[in-house]
Amino acid sequence: MHRIGEFAVRAQVAEMACRVRWETSDLPDATHTVHLQHGTATVVAGGDDADLVVRGSALQLLRLVAGQLDVAVAYLGDALHLDGSSDVALAVAALFAVDGETPLTGRPVNPRDIDPVSVSRALLGVTTDHLRSVMASGFRPVILEEIFERMPAFVNGRKAAGVQITVGFRLTGRPDGEVDRYVLRLRDGQATVLAGEAADAADRHDRDATVTCEAQDFLRLATGHLSAVTGVLRGQLKVRGDKVAALRLNSAFDIPTAAA
Repeated sequence: MHRIGEFAVRAQVAEMACRVRWETSDLPDATHTVHLQHGTATVVAGGDDADLVVRGSALQLLRLVAGQLDVAVAYLGDALHLDGSSDVALAVAALFAVDGETPLTGRPVNPRDIDPVSVSRALLGVTTDHLRSVMASGFRPVILEEIFERMPAFVNGRKAAGVQITVGFRLTGRPDGEVDRYVLRLRDGQATVLAGEAADAADRHDRDATVTCEAQDFLRLATGHLSAVTGVLRGQLKVRGDKVAALRLNSAFDIPTAAA
């Protein structure tokens, strides 16, 4: 821990001003706080005041420093515990060079460069309570943004040929009681996504259906852990409008799965 500053990419350290506490889960009493400020990293034992608290194993710490730990995947899979600022967590994930590159001056890890199949595998056996907690945290907008931005890349051209469908999504579970709104359009094998105000501005009469669900259920749907049919039958996915159109939209995508 006391040599963290020697392994972090200098340019990344220079941009950070925060305190991160690492609590080593397999070494009781092994808690350290890293103070990142003015381009330096100072480490002290213990510490109570932190912008981000990370609870992980000693091996995970070594993998993080080596640029081998996918923080987002570990967090989603409940293998790494994060409490605090999501912005700081993303910055910490990008603090070290990609595995195989030179520490200090190498290319920083991109925490948003997530392998969908790895996410699907990580979610196997993860409890609903954990996913609900994640999707109520500051990581919610990051996760939803990544899912919707990547959806056009997973359209199955053969299944989507000739399909003209527009479906709105209302995702619940935000701490403030509001919902996140998206519109997904599929036109002749090409998908486009509208979010937030742009989704609100889209003509509602142009939608074939609107799906309302918890964000954690949508995450399961997008990673192959919840089928659209099962979700509708169980009431996890509430569809207003044409249910057949909503199901057909889902079938036009190649959903990443743990078995892929």
